Amino acid sequence: MDVNSRIEEQLKSHDILLYMKGTPDFPQCGFSGQTVAALNAIGKPYSTINIFEDEEIREGLKVYSNWPTFPQLYVKGELIGGCDIVMEMYESGELKTLLDA
Repeated sequence: MDVNSRIEEQLKSHDILLYMKGTPDFPQCGFSGQTVAALNAIGKPYSTINIFEDEEIREGLKVYSNWPTFPQLYVKGELIGGCDIVMEMYESGELKTLLDA
């Protein structure tokens, strides 16, 4: 299976999916940690994929999403954005509204 098919399969399998550096319990960058904190504060279940554990996904996702940095948050298969966008949406209440939909 090619990398785009793998990514699409992951996105179909999880309503809320965060591609991040590290894990929610041990984020390996501050931006991933901030994004996890916002998601945890909302309290909706979400899934994560540690991009450090899969080089093909890490590189392929940059092309797939046309977004060069991590974390990347997807909701129902749609790229929401990285840490800055997620934090802005969290602070405005828009992220909770989106995740509750």
